[in-house]
Order: sequence, then C-alpha cells, then structure tokens
Amino acid sequence: MSQANDTTASTVTEFFIMGFPGLLPKYYSLTAALLFCIYIAVITGNSLIVVLFVIERSLHKPMYIIMLSLSVSDICFCTVALPKVISRYWFNDGFISFYVCLFQRQLIHYFGTLNSLIMMLMALDRYLAICHPLRYPVLMTNRTMRLLVGFSWVTAMIAPSISLSLTLKLPFCGPNMIAHCFCDSLSMNQLACADASFYNLIAFGVAMFVLLVPLSFIIFSYASILVSVLQIANAKGRLKALSTCATQLTIISIYYVPRFAVYITSNVPNAQMDKAEKIALVMFYSLLPPLMNPFIYFIRIREIRLFFLKCCAKRKRMISSSTTVSK
Repeated sequence: MSQANDTTASTVTEFFIMGFPGLLPKYYSLTAALLFCIYIAVITGNSLIVVLFVIERSLHKPMYIIMLSLSVSDICFCTVALPKVISRYWFNDGFISFYVCLFQRQLIHYFGTLNSLIMMLMALDRYLAICHPLRYPVLMTNRTMRLLVGFSWVTAMIAPSISLSLTLKLPFCGPNMIAHCFCDSLSMNQLACADASFYNLIAFGVAMFVLLVPLSFIIFSYASILVSVLQIANAKGRLKALSTCATQLTIISIYYVPRFAVYITSNVPNAQMDKAEKIALVMFYSLLPPLMNPFIYFIRIREIRLFFLKCCAKRKRMISSSTTVSK
C-alpha cells in the first residue's frame, strides 16, 4: 500500500489494446469488419428506437421510457468500447493514452452498472403492472419513471468511481499491453507494479454488489409475477401476462448469466477460464444485448410493431401516389 502511495507519477504514458490474444494477423481485417458491422447495427437499431419514441406520442409510457434509456445506454457503451479495438485490427492502431484508458475504463463500468439498474427498473415496472394492476397507473406515472431513470443515470457513477479511485493509487511503471478489447479494471490492475490483490478484491466486491442487489430484486419480482399469473383462471390471460415478461427475461438472462461466469472465474481460485475464452465471453455479453434489443422490441412489442408497419404503409401510399401523379 505504501509503495502505491509513494508513487507520484506513472512512468507508463500509454497502453496497447491487444484485443483477442492469439488471433492470427490474417484474421485482423475480418475481425475489424465484423466488429464494425456490429457497431453500425447497434447504432442503427437503437437510434431507431430513440426516434420512434420521440415522434410517436403513444409510446410515451413508463415501459418505453425504460427502453429508451436502455437504447441510449447501449449506443453510448458501444461508442466507448468498439472504435479503438476496430482501429487496432484495421489500422494496427491499438495505442491509447494512460488517462484516455482510465476514462474509457470508467465509462465501460459506468454503462455496465447503469444497465444493471435499468434491468431492475424493468422488473419493477412489470411487477407493479401484473401484481398490482389497479394501482399501477397511480404508482408508475411517466414522471415517476423519469425520476427513477434519472436517479439511475446519476447513481450508476458511484460504483465505478470507487474502483477507479483505487486504481489511481497503483503505480504503473512497466508492462503496458492490455489483454482485452478495451480498458477495464481487472486488465489495468494486472499491469500495476505493486500487489493489486487488495484492490481487485474491493473491485470484485463492488461489482458483486452492483450485480446482486438488482438481480435479487429481479428474482423477487418475477417470482411474484409467476405466482400472480398462475392464479389467473383464464389460460389466454396467463399466456398474455407471461408474454409481456418474456422480452425482458431474455435480455436480463443474456446480461447476467455470462457476467457472473466471468467475474467468478476471474476472482475465485481453481475456477480459472482461458484468457481468450474469457475475452470472447465478455464481448458476447457486452455486444449481444445491444444488438438484439431493437429486434426483440420490434418482434415482441405490439405498439412498436404496429407503428413501424403504419409508417411503412404510409410511405408505400406516398410512393404510389407520386407514381400515379407522374403518369
């Protein structure tokens, strides 16, 4: 600890993002192209959700406010995480300055924490809608949801800031090759010139708190929903109630299950995972939900699907009308 505190300046001025360890150079362009396509798809799909929410008044409801927040968070996360690793494989430009790396690391963990809180708000919204349907319009207004979402965006900064403050106490004076696709807490701490086990333990505790508290409420919420649904006499009513939760349960499962696997194998003895497999799993749970969310919304959410079809029909009529006039 004293060694870290006595270090007044870091001799490391930049890091190099390695990306996927062991990836052959002949696959660099293909990897960059794949990540670029994923990035464009995420930006396009989630931006469409944002545009639909802005222009369609019928979507201004609590559930869609949550979806809007999640889409914005996904856009921001991918914009922070992907450009540098794409540049690394396309232009062999993997260098990132020390403080930019710290900034990227902070935002990576910030948006991860934010998404965990948004998942909890999803569960809260469905819990009130299904378990307390008569009180839902009073308890969950647009104003209430905006306040809850705003509170999540603010408080999500606390946990990554705690971890960052600990990392800043570590000296970095030697290795600068980050074995990951972006800067994160564990990858940076492994490069410190001092024993970082205490800092890693604190970071692990903070991460578990961020994940387990929302997940505990999510499990409680959906268990309560299941009990309420089973009490519905009408089979059609039970199916409809369950279908409203299917979308969110899919997103939540993809978000939490692989995350726990990575955190546990990184911090629990005798539960280690191959580095390449771990990075691939991190990229899977980081990029798949932002990529899938817009498609799930369009398929599962009736209001969004109907609005999209209405816009397509309107555009088709306009094209048909212009063709008729030109004749």
